Amino acid sequence: MFVCSKKTCFFIDMAKRLPLILLLFLAGDIYFYQAVTTLSQNPLLHWVYWLLDILLIIGIISITMIRRAGNNAQRLIATLMAVMLMDFIPKIFASPVLLAEDVMRIFRSFPPRNLYISEATLALAGIFFLIILFGLTRGKHFYRVRRETLFFPDLPAAFDGFTITQLSDIHAGSFSDAEGVQKGLDLVNAQKSDVILFTGDLVNNQATEMDRWIPAFSKLKAPMGKFSVLGNHDYGDYIKWETAEAKSANLARLKQIHGEIGFRLLLDETITLKKGEQSISLIGVENWGTGGFHQYGDLKKAAAGVPDDAFKILMSHDPSHWEGVTLDHHQHVHLTLSGHTHGMQFGIELFGFKWSPIKYVYKQWAGLYDNDGRFLYVNRGFGFLGLKGRIGMWPEVAVITLKRKKA
Repeated sequence: MFVCSKKTCFFIDMAKRLPLILLLFLAGDIYFYQAVTTLSQNPLLHWVYWLLDILLIIGIISITMIRRAGNNAQRLIATLMAVMLMDFIPKIFASPVLLAEDVMRIFRSFPPRNLYISEATLALAGIFFLIILFGLTRGKHFYRVRRETLFFPDLPAAFDGFTITQLSDIHAGSFSDAEGVQKGLDLVNAQKSDVILFTGDLVNNQATEMDRWIPAFSKLKAPMGKFSVLGNHDYGDYIKWETAEAKSANLARLKQIHGEIGFRLLLDETITLKKGEQSISLIGVENWGTGGFHQYGDLKKAAAGVPDDAFKILMSHDPSHWEGVTLDHHQHVHLTLSGHTHGMQFGIELFGFKWSPIKYVYKQWAGLYDNDGRFLYVNRGFGFLGLKGRIGMWPEVAVITLKRKKA
């Protein structure tokens, strides 16, 4: 849902993968069903178990038949995604307990299933169900501050200790809870960073989505300024407009809103941040992505006139721009800030380990990456889209501190 440049791609992709999706879904259900039958022989319970699955399968098939991703279709998709996660994921994560038991049963001539192991399987599934329920209800505003300290030998001395708070993927059209959003904004201001940098996707599709949130976002503060770029959703490419003029007017209004909330929008251009006689270059490009996304951005144009020896920070919404363009650029870009992936709003991050299905689509999808001293930070996003929540991939406020590396 986050990796296709057009809404219709979601349905096409779902249709192509439908047989595999249904096969995995049914295989997991049949296997987990063994724990249910071990604990209860009540036929009514068994009927309810399969009735829920049949209804869900009908829903999955139905959304692949939709060819227009209007508001009603998007709400249906979001609902089905939530139900699928609550139904399917707990079974998948709990089934290894049954698998381990089956391995042992092979060497014991397949005795009946152990009652306690089936209870443990259902208990584990219940735990995962509660985690997913939390993500769908509270996870969308369960903001986490993530900190990185980066060292550079050529960082101007005046900027030693310079702090950046990065936001990305606000998606104002998905918000409904003003108190929850304010909690995140208060967390941003509490960091007291030198600058706030926003790396695109202010809205889902239309500039009007931001109207009610302008007063709240305009209160974000940073002593050296707030700067932003556009993301793929900001151009209005994913809905049908009555006229080309209406689409252009929407983008023009969105650009105005960046100013109204106090952000200097960078459109393939560079500004200079100064401390005394020293400076760093902040470059902002329009959206550029691979995999069918529009490539509006022009790094060559944006960095024209920037001295080769300048310390450079680039804001570019899509992380694929880093390997696709930035690393091959003739100038050394020290730090690139991106977003876009949302970490798929679903994954696991524990004790340094991180995983999400989005890693099979994007090589750089969350957190910090380094290529010979040229860094990329991919923000997991402040808002949400499609799935009305976040599970494991919590909304993020990133704080990056730049330090001068001593010789």
